[in-house]
Amino acid sequence: MGFSEEWEKRYLASTHLSIWPWSDIVSLVNRHCKEMIKDRTGKVLELGCGAGANIPFLCSLGFSYYAIEGSSTIVKNLHKKFPDISENIDVGDFTSAKPFGSDFDLIIDRASVTHNDSLAIENALQNAYKSLKIGGLFIGVDWFSTKHSGYRNGVPGGDQYTRTNYLDGQFAETGNVHFSDEKHLSELFQNFNIEFLEKKNY
Repeated sequence: MGFSEEWEKRYLASTHLSIWPWSDIVSLVNRHCKEMIKDRTGKVLELGCGAGANIPFLCSLGFSYYAIEGSSTIVKNLHKKFPDISENIDVGDFTSAKPFGSDFDLIIDRASVTHNDSLAIENALQNAYKSLKIGGLFIGVDWFSTKHSGYRNGVPGGDQYTRTNYLDGQFAETGNVHFSDEKHLSELFQNFNIEFLEKKNY
């Protein structure tokens, strides 16, 4: 459980350094956070912000931005790149047993939570649920399907939905990779009211 050291190695090697906001995040925030955008209010937490691709977009909407990221290397870079919000970007493990606060309007996850095993994901989602205001939103994108070709590869990672030790391809040297079907997602998000669920084919 916890932050994968493989990701620290990837950032040290200057890989996975996306700098443009993810299109799915942009479209989902614009679709589901209209009041927050209109009022230029809202406190948002990103789980596993990586190289900060979503930060300029979310800040441009007037949101108060916070992040928890496991890689100390990338967080140091983000502190230099975004000095005005450096105190809001922390090194930490979002799968740990304590909530992140209790006053967030929005929690964002772009393919970070799903790079854990089932137990760690359950912990992260429990923390997220406890950290949202009543009526707050969780937006998560790029949760990999059990129909993904990668689900047949790798090494079992402790439960039936988790694989690890990929040597090549998109998951090479990224630690745990979790795959879900609709039933499993419903179980993981049982505390949430699921308003929108979409399967994407690439």
